[in-house]
Amino acid sequence: MTLIVFVGSLLGGMAIGMPIAFALLLSSVALMYYLDIFDAVIIAQNLINGANNFPLMAIPFFILAGELMNAGGISKRIIDFAMALVGHIKGGLGFVAIVASVLFAGLSGSAVADTAALGAVLIPMMIKAGYDRNRSTGLIAAGGIIAPVIPPSMPMIIFGVTSGVSITQLFMAGIVPGILMAAGLAIAWGLVIRKEKVEVYPRKTLKEIGMATKQAIWALLLPVIIIGGLRGGVFTPTEAGVVAAFYALFVGIIVYRELKLDQLYHVLVTSAKMSSVVMFLVAAAMVSAWLITVANIPTLITDILGPFLENQMLLLFVIVLLVLIVGMMMDLTPVILILTPVLMPIVKQAGIDPVYFGVVFVLANCIGLLTPPVGTVLNVACGVGKIGMEDIIKGVWPFLLVHILILILLILFPSIVLVPLQWLT
Repeated sequence: MTLIVFVGSLLGGMAIGMPIAFALLLSSVALMYYLDIFDAVIIAQNLINGANNFPLMAIPFFILAGELMNAGGISKRIIDFAMALVGHIKGGLGFVAIVASVLFAGLSGSAVADTAALGAVLIPMMIKAGYDRNRSTGLIAAGGIIAPVIPPSMPMIIFGVTSGVSITQLFMAGIVPGILMAAGLAIAWGLVIRKEKVEVYPRKTLKEIGMATKQAIWALLLPVIIIGGLRGGVFTPTEAGVVAAFYALFVGIIVYRELKLDQLYHVLVTSAKMSSVVMFLVAAAMVSAWLITVANIPTLITDILGPFLENQMLLLFVIVLLVLIVGMMMDLTPVILILTPVLMPIVKQAGIDPVYFGVVFVLANCIGLLTPPVGTVLNVACGVGKIGMEDIIKGVWPFLLVHILILILLILFPSIVLVPLQWLT
């Protein structure tokens, strides 16, 4: 009955159009009344403690860094660099989108931001060059979900804070799966575009490639600084966010000189609005997480999943299936916040490596961003590409299938994550 009260009140609040953060608080209040332990002070304390968390401070700084990069011309130079490398190949603009997605992922950590930034520039170029609008928009959307897997990843930060797993190790563990996602997209794009008649851009000379590299070098150095600093223990993930924001500010104002002082106010306000939404959602989820523990809900779930505890692979498949179903109805961040405190005790009891599980769990949630009806990234891509949901589904399905295959590979072969993790840390 405890589980029914919690889930029923949560889904009921969402069904009447209540924002997810408030739906989480509603479900917490309902559960407290059911357990006869209602106390407004406890709710207030958990809300404050949920936001008063040093690792979570990385989120506002990485959001600010992403906004500064877009305003400071860093994003544009990354696309120019990718064009110089692979723009001359048949279907080159698609490969440019994939390369740029990986580079953007190492800068922002946000699937929505990357999809919007890349789509606004590349989709019009692809349409003009004769590419199918649906397929082009689908590729941009599929490339966008690489961002939450490759560091610095905001979903990894949220999972790490909620689960108590090392955020630095999660960052390092996401590198190889992110690269595999990009490689899979490149193979799929090469197969679907081989018979299309599209414009092929002339090959850039070595001098032009060198110029594009020189222009983009400041942007390309940022992921190296972040990953190198984390691996070397120079700074924590939160301090990495500060470094990224300062670096983006310095490059935008001093180096590229495209970020003007009068733009800073708009950048700061936009970043503050985005940060407040995420942080309030996290704070509300911490109230639910406390009550989930008090109500002993993980034990109830463990009893349900008990038959699968002896088989780690089968348990992971069941969990991933659950996440994919929930991901069709809910955005990535609330799914992580709600399910992590429920699933982590089960994962630990089954003997699954928490860092490895974090990567699989986040990737499964990312796939949810590409599935209707909620599919946040799909909706953003539809807006940028000026197409409907039915059209983008036709274009995205080959690339969605690639991501699902990568997820299955990670479950079948955990060493894909664990072996590089041992070397990187």
